[in-house]
Amino acid sequence: MSTPTKNPARIFIHRGRPQQKVSGAADYLRLNDKMAMLLPTIQRNLRLKQDCQHILPRMFDSCEVLQLQDEVLTLAAPNAALATKLKQSGTKLQTCLQERGWQVNAIRIKVQVKRVVEKPTPVKQISLSNHALHALTELEQTLEKSKHNSDLHAALARMIARHQNK
Repeated sequence: MSTPTKNPARIFIHRGRPQQKVSGAADYLRLNDKMAMLLPTIQRNLRLKQDCQHILPRMFDSCEVLQLQDEVLTLAAPNAALATKLKQSGTKLQTCLQERGWQVNAIRIKVQVKRVVEKPTPVKQISLSNHALHALTELEQTLEKSKHNSDLHAALARMIARHQNK
């Protein structure tokens, strides 16, 4: 059994094989043949997605590149409406991708509904001091009551109420 080296970035992996030194994710992928075979495909799909986002920036934010096989690009859209818009822009996308060197002769679009994950409500990170709250209250009370200031009055009242409840 070999002794561990002094370099903390090196680890040893036991999988029924002789121990091999690993010093990062790239070395791990080289050791694991199946994962290493996927790496070029993942990199290609990432470059392809970046090119698609450059061509159709608004539409392609929520879409994914599934595969490029036999000159057929398969894309995933989160809903039917976006899939329809992508289909309408398919000719432009295909032409621009070909100009960038991609061999794409057809585009398939699949609707893949993603699970909706609710965003947590943000935690308020700022609080006003009593002095600041008093100054805002005084400003709201002394501000001239006119049609032009009505939105400002309402905003100040909401801010004061929100920070008094803390």
